[in-house]
Amino acid sequence: MMTRRFVISGTDTGVGKTVFAAGLAGALDGAYWKPIQSGFAPEGDKETVIRLSGLPPDRILPERYRLTAPLSPHRAAELDQIVIQPPELKLPDVDGPLVIEGAGGLMVPITRAFLQIDLYRIWDVPVILVARTTLGTINHSLLSISALRMQEIPIHGVAFVGEDNSDTIRTIGEMGEVRVLGRLPHLPQLNAGTLREAFMAHFREEDFA
Repeated sequence: MMTRRFVISGTDTGVGKTVFAAGLAGALDGAYWKPIQSGFAPEGDKETVIRLSGLPPDRILPERYRLTAPLSPHRAAELDQIVIQPPELKLPDVDGPLVIEGAGGLMVPITRAFLQIDLYRIWDVPVILVARTTLGTINHSLLSISALRMQEIPIHGVAFVGEDNSDTIRTIGEMGEVRVLGRLPHLPQLNAGTLREAFMAHFREEDFA
């Protein structure tokens, strides 16, 4: 049986992809990996996922690059005097499902000659695009979907985070010709228990089989 692996990318910074990735990793009882972390004060995404996923810490894999500044990886690496080597960003071997969180959106530079989407093309792993439900998300989402298709990168579907905006969600699904996986609402109290409950209520396990 093929191991389930998903890349989590966002249409923008701060769309909620780390929270979604934590919910998905927990729901799949899998492992989580963010290969490049830019900025970790007060905590990095790995620490957030440990706190929210309900998974044991050994299922949260260490980053390949952990950069100080909360900037695009290419610039954060330069400030840390680190040279990111894309060939070193090979997918880890794990038992069971693997959720991989990218750094920002598709066109974020990893180096000054290599984009995040270039890495996804090499990996050839289905991408779940995480999008807002607010004004502007139709444009951002359809551009991201188009970019993935131009690179022939498989799209597993789109997951939304935010308030219910049924027409926006429908429009992206229909015009982008993608599967709408569900919508994770904003949670007044965010912890492992509330996230798991919300994830199971708003997403179907069979959509990630």
